[in-house]
Amino acid sequence: MTRRDPTHALSFGRAVGDYDRGRPRYPDAAVDWVLAQTLGRLGPAHAAAGPLDALDIGAGTGKFTASLLERGLNVTAVEPDPVMRSRLIETFGSRYGTALTDVEGTAEALPVPAASADLITFAQSWHWVDGTRASAEAARVLRPGGTLALVWNIRDDSAEWVAELGAIMGTSSAERFDSISPPVGAPLHTYAHADFYWDNTITRESLLAMVTSRSYVIALQPDARAEMLRMIELLLDEHPHLAGRTSYLLPYVTRVTLVAS
Repeated sequence: MTRRDPTHALSFGRAVGDYDRGRPRYPDAAVDWVLAQTLGRLGPAHAAAGPLDALDIGAGTGKFTASLLERGLNVTAVEPDPVMRSRLIETFGSRYGTALTDVEGTAEALPVPAASADLITFAQSWHWVDGTRASAEAARVLRPGGTLALVWNIRDDSAEWVAELGAIMGTSSAERFDSISPPVGAPLHTYAHADFYWDNTITRESLLAMVTSRSYVIALQPDARAEMLRMIELLLDEHPHLAGRTSYLLPYVTRVTLVAS
């Protein structure tokens, strides 16, 4: 994928453990909605022909890949970082066998044939790509009636303590990306959007791992990173909704935009 910030985008493999521990998966309601909309466009005859073929682009350690595999899809996980891809295969390869294929590749030059996918997903990754080139590639690879799904987990800072956490963490250009109306290029167009609100149960350790898995936090100087973590630990220790707890309900909104030719 063409990165908006190569230093940040190539950093995730350096924190693969934190990424796996701290990043949430995606709510069942969102995944099921994507598949229902996809099947609706493809039609009943296609659905009866066998498992759908999906590409999960920027698959990372498999947070969204796993949801597709659990629902019986054949999934090709496309991930440019070899460390992240290795963790994905270590976790899911033996469990799903030939239903899972992993390849090194980019959104702008997918290493798969034309008209080979019913569904293409970008979970937490569309903001890293060249949208014009990635849209053209998705259009090439999708079968007639297929869907491109752009998915983000966004912390819901309408909760006061989450807003305080966000103020300490700061934001990156990726987090300021328009996940409500993400831009796509010709010949694609958006045909549906939905938001899904849910709570992720998270321990203190996994919350801190979520913070340290952020690309811009990985790239911080050690002193700045240590100060950020100190302030977050202070928030967890002293905030009236958090003090004394060993786990927390971290609210999210999962935003999904569906795109097709």
